[in-house]
Amino acid sequence: MKYSADKFQKAGSVVLVPSSIIRSNPDQPRKSFRKQEIDALCVSVRQIGIIQPILVRYTDNNDYELISGERRLIAAKKCGLSTVPCIILDLNKSEALIYSLTENLQRKSLTFFEEADAYENLINTYLLTLNEISYKTGKSKLHVLNKLNLTYLSPEVQKSIEYNALSEQYARLLLKIKDSDLHNDILSHIINNKLNVYETENYIDMLLSPAEIIRSQPKFKKLKDIKIFINTINHAVDTMRKAGINAVSDESETSDYLEYVVRIPKMTSSPVSSCDVV
Repeated sequence: MKYSADKFQKAGSVVLVPSSIIRSNPDQPRKSFRKQEIDALCVSVRQIGIIQPILVRYTDNNDYELISGERRLIAAKKCGLSTVPCIILDLNKSEALIYSLTENLQRKSLTFFEEADAYENLINTYLLTLNEISYKTGKSKLHVLNKLNLTYLSPEVQKSIEYNALSEQYARLLLKIKDSDLHNDILSHIINNKLNVYETENYIDMLLSPAEIIRSQPKFKKLKDIKIFINTINHAVDTMRKAGINAVSDESETSDYLEYVVRIPKMTSSPVSSCDVV
């Protein structure tokens, strides 16, 4: 059976939506849900129902995509509820991700790796700039950059850190080691010897030369890092074009550097029609 948007009240009001037509959001920042949490929530749902409505958005596929409240939705389906109370928000995919990310950050329900992955997704998939992420989430640019650094650790290392309940400080200390092939062995030593943060820092510093210690903080040298700033340039060029300015950009690459040239037509009758910004 198909459901259309006009079957429900306008966006922003609480309505009952069939749970069968609400699908999970693949960009959901929170990836892990403990079985104990779901079971406890299921008991509550059976007794008093869902108190806080689930947030969804209507999609072109004639269904609803979850924005926030996945634990409540999972518990509702597990309890056999055919409908759930929802608030329908008029958001696109990137706006929905920011909304979900911000809500989870306010509730402090994300792991530091989940937060890092969400920021990376906003940059790589939705081409948001660092300034936009900072403004829309209320987090400083330094905070976002520090979290993005964590994505350099392999999924295997990230999983081990989370499984062993190590803090973000351990992850940051591992980033001092540039050779990612060594991360697993170093992490195993930390875990097997039950090193605290102070002991871990001393151990890692022993593995580094004095020069490496000075350079140990992650730098934005990789192409992946540069993409953050390239997105900012592209966003500025797009903004000028939307404003009616025929700005163009060219990118070239050598073995030593990337060159990005933006040409902005002068609003003048002068024979010289453009200026270059390198």
